[in-house]
Amino acid sequence: MRDNLLNETLLFDLDDVRAKLANYNIRRPHSSLKYLTPAAYAAHLISRIRLSDKTSSLRPRHVAPKRG
Repeated sequence: MRDNLLNETLLFDLDDVRAKLANYNIRRPHSSLKYLTPAAYAAHLISRIRLSDKTSSLRPRHVAPKRG
């Protein structure tokens, strides 16, 4: 972060630092996210959820018989 952001960027005040740091964290790949950016990881998760929803709707649903 120091090499990519702090050494190369003019920082004017604390609000400017917060805004630039937030933007940096959005664009930077994270090792905890399998080296994807947060936006790319979120898109990956959404696509997996949608795929899971599609495949689960294709599975037969077992309904218990009514008692009575």
